[in-house]
Amino acid sequence: MGVSQRLKTRVRRFLQRPGTTVDLAPLEKLLPTIEAREEDLTELTDEELTEAAGQAVDFVEICAVGREAARRGIDQRPYDVQLLGAMSLLAGKVAEMATGEGKTLTATIAAYGHVRRGNGPVHVLTVNDYLARRDAEWMEPIYRLLGLTVGWVTEASTRADRQAAYACDVTYVSVSEAGFDFLRDQLVTDIDDRVQPPLTTAIVDEADSILIDEARVPMVLAGAVSGEQDPVHTAAAVVRGLRPGRHYVVADDGRSVAFTDTGLAEIESRLGGIDLYDDEHVEQLSAVNVALHAHALLHRDVDYIVRNDGVELIDEMRGRVAQRRRWPDGLQAAVEAKEGLDATAEGEILGSITVQAYVALYRTVCGMTATAVLVGDQLREFFNLEVAVIPSNTPCVRVDDPDRIYATRAEKEEALIEEIREQHETGRPVLIGTLDVRESERLAAALQEAGVPCTVLNAKNDAEEASIIAEAGAYGAVTVSTQMAGRGVDIRLGGSDQADRDRVAELGGLFVIGSGRHDSRRVDDQLRGRAGRQGDPGRSVFFVSLEDELVIRHAADAIPPSPRMNADGLVTDEQVDFAVEHAQRIAEGVNHEIHRNTWRYSVVIEQQRKALAERRERLLTTEVAAEMLTERFPDRAKEMDEELLSRVGRSIALYHLDRLWAQHLAELSEVREGVHLRALGRLDPLDEFHRSAVPAFNALVPEIETRTVETFDESEFAEDWEPDESKLVRPSATWTYLVHDNPFGSELDRLIAAVGRRLSSGSR
Repeated sequence: MGVSQRLKTRVRRFLQRPGTTVDLAPLEKLLPTIEAREEDLTELTDEELTEAAGQAVDFVEICAVGREAARRGIDQRPYDVQLLGAMSLLAGKVAEMATGEGKTLTATIAAYGHVRRGNGPVHVLTVNDYLARRDAEWMEPIYRLLGLTVGWVTEASTRADRQAAYACDVTYVSVSEAGFDFLRDQLVTDIDDRVQPPLTTAIVDEADSILIDEARVPMVLAGAVSGEQDPVHTAAAVVRGLRPGRHYVVADDGRSVAFTDTGLAEIESRLGGIDLYDDEHVEQLSAVNVALHAHALLHRDVDYIVRNDGVELIDEMRGRVAQRRRWPDGLQAAVEAKEGLDATAEGEILGSITVQAYVALYRTVCGMTATAVLVGDQLREFFNLEVAVIPSNTPCVRVDDPDRIYATRAEKEEALIEEIREQHETGRPVLIGTLDVRESERLAAALQEAGVPCTVLNAKNDAEEASIIAEAGAYGAVTVSTQMAGRGVDIRLGGSDQADRDRVAELGGLFVIGSGRHDSRRVDDQLRGRAGRQGDPGRSVFFVSLEDELVIRHAADAIPPSPRMNADGLVTDEQVDFAVEHAQRIAEGVNHEIHRNTWRYSVVIEQQRKALAERRERLLTTEVAAEMLTERFPDRAKEMDEELLSRVGRSIALYHLDRLWAQHLAELSEVREGVHLRALGRLDPLDEFHRSAVPAFNALVPEIETRTVETFDESEFAEDWEPDESKLVRPSATWTYLVHDNPFGSELDRLIAAVGRRLSSGSR
């Protein structure tokens, strides 16, 4: 690191800039000592190296032994910067390492170190099942040399598979699967049925994605429940065929829609001439509003795709299917009805925890990503994590061009296609990042018409992801992809034919083009980072138009009435450049505030969940239930075998605790929805939520004891007693899903807006 760079780093650290508060100097001083151990370690046999690995405790020995095991196990010698990253993870930091710098190997050395330092077992939390299995199998030879066991968990893993994987020293698992296993473990009635060990250390891959973008996502364990479905299919049929402008109007920000008087009259007529604003029709009003949102604001191949007779949501940060996600508040069923599909069961929520709350359960949390600095403040605020910026092994020589901003979307796309065509004619590989599936397919079709063959990677063919990305750097390749965040596969110049590497390098390397700015600068930076890997040449540029949604939504007022531009529509006005950057910062601020607000509401729920989990643990692992029943019914308890009394007391108490918690979650959901109405009376919704949630929970524990006593008093018990004899029937089926962000606010938010519009236009 040069003198000027060190000075710049110190100034930033003094100013407490996000991601630059960790001083790497103490760790850098250890590197010569680590290298000095290399010659001795290379002379050891594999058995002697494994023995040495079992004795390593300090950073120097952990890194030295880890480096030698990597060299032998997978024929890769970790760079010094990878060792800096591993030591940063061992110190409990988030390591920012550029794309292609070897984060997977870095995490392996760190996982080994945490185990040897008494912080095991270690869970490496990934963004998807594919990476969990790939990384575990890839790194297994290293772990074997280090004397550690490694396992992986995917959605297809059986209970036995999961127990075996979690019994290993290091387990690779997606954060959602780990969270679902935790929720299932919270409902076991026999301690031997658990699959997860105590949560000790988590190494979070793609840390900004998991800890920030997905942090507020609730993971849900649901159970079968009887009852009628909401009247969403009727509502979907009623709004079908309504025309924008005549029957409804979409707000400028694209997040809300309202019936016009004509549209409302049409809806009420189709429903038999009713008045939707009568108290008796509130449920229908709600269903119709949800159906309208699904009809007008959620778009196929943008927000979701239809595949395998179902609606699959698209993760806007990664441009791929969001596995097992669904929208809340009836919105999922409304979209399914819109597409003519059967509604999927939602069921009764038996347990729920947000990604943020789950990760916070680990005693030690650290992570790695290519883009952590921009969310340094949030990592500190929500997880008390600092960012360590790890320098690249080879300086980045990629050229990042300024944005090319055009007046209209049509002019932007014309210039974009021409740029791709010109680059393709030279043989230079081009990677185009688009904002959604629909745009990727439209652009691919336009390129085909222009005589440019291309490969498309989006949510519809994400199973082919690895093979497509592997060839994106080949000579003459043109790849059109939705966002590249978290893809987990490097793009090598020359693709699989490394003989072409030099030829591609001479052409300037991979050319990355963004078809528009994302709401997050991190996503754009991750797209840029696909070029210039490990000192490779490369170039990047973003094409933007003043008609892009980001600009319209967040910067419309900042665009001058007549900006300077060329004849082809290319804008050359610095004020417009600033406005686009400002729009992106506003979008990031909005998302940050949503995260903070969601977190504020979830704090009290998580505190209550923890308190009840501690009580459940006592019921499961001690005789507290049997002791309570003995105290209440001494004569009857004496007549029962101790083992039977223990089993009966535990089963009854656990059943009522789980049932009452499920009912409490349902009640809190209703409170969370209805509390917004109190804002109309100038009351703080959060205070009102706490005012309802806390007393409800305080009544929960006494009610558990009351119901346990009543069930025991009303039941007869024999040696072969089973819970269903006392009507302690648990759901016949359970399933898991994640609740996707509702893009339009809560259901009552929408109803309030609808009522406000109704009142403002006067009664009919």
